[in-house]
Amino acid sequence: MSASIDQAFVKQYQAEVQEAYQRQGSKLRPTVRSKSEVRGASTVFQKVGTGTAAAKARNGIVPVMNIDHTSVECFLQDYYAGDWVDRLDELKTNIDERAVVANAGAYALGRKTDELIIAALDSGTQEAVGTGAGETDADGLTRAKVLLAFQMLGNADVPDDGQRYAVVGWKQWSELLTIEEFSSAQFVGPEELPWKGSQAKRWLGATWIPHSGLTMNGALRYCYFYHKTAIGHASAAEIATDITWHGDRAAHFVNTMMSQGAVLVNDAGVVRMRAKE
Repeated sequence: MSASIDQAFVKQYQAEVQEAYQRQGSKLRPTVRSKSEVRGASTVFQKVGTGTAAAKARNGIVPVMNIDHTSVECFLQDYYAGDWVDRLDELKTNIDERAVVANAGAYALGRKTDELIIAALDSGTQEAVGTGAGETDADGLTRAKVLLAFQMLGNADVPDDGQRYAVVGWKQWSELLTIEEFSSAQFVGPEELPWKGSQAKRWLGATWIPHSGLTMNGALRYCYFYHKTAIGHASAAEIATDITWHGDRAAHFVNTMMSQGAVLVNDAGVVRMRAKE
């Protein structure tokens, strides 16, 4: 057997892991503010306040806005996902066995990325809970809750610039499908309907995404309406793979790892919608 076969295995496996993570790893990472190639155990996201315009007298001094600048620190943690690939299994079912383990490692770390982002969302304090029908914990995700969250983002001057997102559980996605404004082409247009794969759609100026990993608190599912800049995600090390041969096991140990973190940057930019499930 060629002495370079192990290197071919390693290179192909690493390529498959990267592809799997990019294809089906994290659903939420593209919806938040993300920073790559961080050096150190933490990084800082800048939070800029709002300024106020004022008039000036002719030949007078231009008024200074004195915008508040604050920073939010995001701590990174290391995560690993390892498994064994038996040498004889690899030779018998080379591509299939390698692809299975590659996908499993990439998906596990992708879910961990989403867990970090969801934990940052959970740390927000703004909640769409009012006194009207359909806005209490006794109800699922109703039209009233969605519109209240939409109103809260508007009242907080959160930009309606195409970078708003909403993430809901699959039960809540099913409830949204019963709302005509969400599912009817008369309101949102046929190109933005949810029927094509049921993975995302546009409504109320936001991209809506179903997700199975949102936090459950008792019988309540925490769903979120937020702006992309309200959550910060940082990566010191993208997914990397280390493969070592263990003769006593006649197998490769495949370790997939990454270093990432997430933090709430702007509390006003995240609204929680509690839905009974």
